[in-house]
Amino acid sequence: MFEIIKKTLLAGVGAAVVTKEKVQDALDDYVRQGKLKADDARIIAEKIAERGKREFDELSQQASAKAADLFNRHDSAVTARLAALEARVSALEAAANAVPPPAPTRNGEP
Repeated sequence: MFEIIKKTLLAGVGAAVVTKEKVQDALDDYVRQGKLKADDARIIAEKIAERGKREFDELSQQASAKAADLFNRHDSAVTARLAALEARVSALEAAANAVPPPAPTRNGEP
């Protein structure tokens, strides 16, 4: 389960890197065409990168909280099921101890 979450987050990071490269390429094209100054392109790139980092951090926190909730829910369900099984085993053991052993047969075998 942890591996799936880890791979999902790493895929998001990979997508963010590709997106950043695409944004940088587009801004470089605008600078080459004279539609944008290099300083303005740098500022825009920094703003986009900061926003992407902030959104990634928020999503990571949300994913961590959801994963923790899922594991806690799973853990409490396992604990409850284990308690129920322990009660059943105790009841079966008590019932087995309450039954007298069978009387021996003529051959001395039970």
